[in-house]
Amino acid sequence: MESAPSPVAKLLKEIADGSADVEAVAAAALARANGNASRNTYLTLDAEWSRDQARQLAERPRDGALFGIPVALKDCFDLEGFVTSSGSRFYAGHTPPAATDSWVAARLKAAGAVITGKAHLHQLAYGITGENRDYGDCLQPEDAALLTGGSSSGSVAAVQEGSALAAIGTDTGGSVRGPAALCGLAGYRASLGVGDWSGGAHLAPSFDTIGWLCRDLRDLPLLARALFALPDAAPSAKPVRVGFLRGEMLDDCDASVVAAMGLWEERIRQAGAQCEDFQPDFWRDAYEIYAPIQAHEASRLHVGFYDEFEPVIAERLRWGAAMTAEEIAGLRAEHQEFARRAAELFVKFDFLLMPAVPVPRLVAGADHTAARPRILRHTTPASLAGVPAVVLPARPAGMQLLAARGKDAELLAFASSLGQMFLDRPSGGC
Repeated sequence: MESAPSPVAKLLKEIADGSADVEAVAAAALARANGNASRNTYLTLDAEWSRDQARQLAERPRDGALFGIPVALKDCFDLEGFVTSSGSRFYAGHTPPAATDSWVAARLKAAGAVITGKAHLHQLAYGITGENRDYGDCLQPEDAALLTGGSSSGSVAAVQEGSALAAIGTDTGGSVRGPAALCGLAGYRASLGVGDWSGGAHLAPSFDTIGWLCRDLRDLPLLARALFALPDAAPSAKPVRVGFLRGEMLDDCDASVVAAMGLWEERIRQAGAQCEDFQPDFWRDAYEIYAPIQAHEASRLHVGFYDEFEPVIAERLRWGAAMTAEEIAGLRAEHQEFARRAAELFVKFDFLLMPAVPVPRLVAGADHTAARPRILRHTTPASLAGVPAVVLPARPAGMQLLAARGKDAELLAFASSLGQMFLDRPSGGC
């Protein structure tokens, strides 16, 4: 029996054969916008502008890899005619409307996407929870008691509420992976250097990557091709080799997260992969290398404005600014060594599986001071290595599947095959 198509592929087919109307699709999506309890999925929402996009599309041939697909854009990328806030009212009030589109926005338009708005983010994209003093904390549309995670908070909320079928996020230390894992969605963080940051607000250029959020793993290759023009992966004649994380990093995970990982391990075995445990003791040093370099690079981008931001962010920026050249040089040497050792893992393995987050939820209103370093210890190894990652959706928390840097197409193809193979087993079953 033929399986049901993925959401993005399904809508593309319906638009192509005329059974779905681009303007009606856009109107239905926009009717769901800001549907979370905090009413802040989007920081900029101009429904008439988005409907006008759809009207213009309806008058042209149905071509484009994302023709008619509603897509949310994280508000750290320029969109012509709109202010880019980076989640900060200070920047929103002191930045003129963008004169041109960012590379990301231009690619979306060229592909025929309907941009539904500019999505909420943790201030400066410098946080993993989705909390924001200026614009309010971003709550999950499906559960108002929980934060979305960040910093791509509005992007994940847009997909959850249905105002977008897919959303652009960024991932420096885990800003695609964290929200996807906490919200039961699929996510993809590209290899470092894939895509173009022109017209995008960086946080820490040594680690910043662009990515996608959506509901179905099978849609990720299509979305990646549309944005990045990635090639299809060549079929492999050999079984893939997958490493399963073991050791003290799992000890920090909630038991329910470890159980979810076990279910994905079983699925990967059923897919015919050659599986073996791996225990990278050097990964425990990732956060201590990553955090100061990130703070130093961010401090240089926002110099002179530290007091305009949330106190905890201002404190990180001052910390980064106070580092000496010698300290940074030493950390960069450690970073290079870490990346070298991480690359060696992919000589033995095609992919590595580990939890994306060690906790199953972030309760709104709770103190999450300790949550940031705890989560980042699990996400920053991939950030230091510059490698691509896919979040395999699961409840209560998704897993991250990593590949060697530059092996994005192979990773996406394997993740998509898992999504197809286990289509009859919803992610909530994890």
